[in-house]
Amino acid sequence: MELFNVNIPVAILIWLMIYPMMLQIDFSSIKKVGQQPKGLILRIIINWLIKPFTMAFFAWLFFSKLYSAYIDPSMVGEYIAGAILLGAAPCTAMVFVWSYLSDGNPNYTLVQVSVNDLIILVAFVPIVGLLLGITDVKIPYNTLFTSIIIFVVIPLLAGYATNKAVTKRKGKDWLRDYLLPKLRPFSIIALLVTLILLFAFQGDIITDNPLIIILVAIPLIIQTYFIFFITWKIGKRIKLPYSTCAPAAMIGASNFFELAVAVAIVLFGYDSPAAMVTVVGVLVEVPLMLSLVKFVNKRKF
Repeated sequence: MELFNVNIPVAILIWLMIYPMMLQIDFSSIKKVGQQPKGLILRIIINWLIKPFTMAFFAWLFFSKLYSAYIDPSMVGEYIAGAILLGAAPCTAMVFVWSYLSDGNPNYTLVQVSVNDLIILVAFVPIVGLLLGITDVKIPYNTLFTSIIIFVVIPLLAGYATNKAVTKRKGKDWLRDYLLPKLRPFSIIALLVTLILLFAFQGDIITDNPLIIILVAIPLIIQTYFIFFITWKIGKRIKLPYSTCAPAAMIGASNFFELAVAVAIVLFGYDSPAAMVTVVGVLVEVPLMLSLVKFVNKRKF
C-alpha cells in the first residue's frame, strides 16, 4: 500500500504522531523572536550548522572505522545514513516536555519550536542530501521531497488550520486544556505501534546480533551529550538567562525522531539498518534527555 514510494499505513501512524504536536505551533509567536535574539541565533547555529555534521562525523568514525570488525561493510552506508537522519532532524514538540521539566521559559520554547519547524521545511532536504552524498548512498530525491511534504508540510498545515478553527470557536484554553490532552494518547499509541512494526521486522537482526543495538547506541549517546554541553556552555558564556539557556540546550540535543524514522523507512525500508538506527535513537533519547533535565535542574542560575 504505497503512494510515490511512501507506505500509506506508516504514513497514517506518523500523522497520528505528528498532528497533535503540530497543533501546538503558533505562527504568531514568531514576531516575539526579537525579545531574545541571542538564544535563537545560538540554537539555529547549533542545530543546522554544527549538529548534523558532528553526527555525520561520529557515525563515520564509529561505523566505518571503530566498528569495522563487527558490521558488514556493505551495510556501513545505511548505518551512517540512519544516524545522519537523526542528526539533521532537530526536535520539535518533545522539547516542550523537557523545557517544562527544567523550568524553561514556555514562550521562548514555543518561538524556538515554531522557527525550527519552518527551517526544517527548507534545510532538512539539502543537508541530508549533502551528508548522505558524502557517504556514497544514492538519494531518491523525489521520494525524500515527497516524504517531507507528507510527514511535515501536511500535518503542519492541518495542525495550523485546526488550531485557528478551534481557537476561534472554543478558545485557546479549550485547545490547551481539553483537546490536546485528548489527542496525546493517539500519538503515543501510534508511536508504539510503529516501534512494534519496526522491531518485528528487525527481529532477526536483534536476536542474531544484540551487540549491534549497543554499538549503535554509543555514538548516538555521545552526540547527544556533546551537542547539549556545547550549547549549555556557550549559552552561559553569552549570558543567556537560565530559562532560555536550558530549553535551547535541550532543543539542540534532542531529535525529531518521528521525522527521522519516517524518512528512514521511506528511503531504506522497514528492515534496513538505517531504520534500526533511528529506532535505537528513539529508545535512547528519553533516558538521555531525562538525565540532562536532572543536570540543569541542579545547576540553575
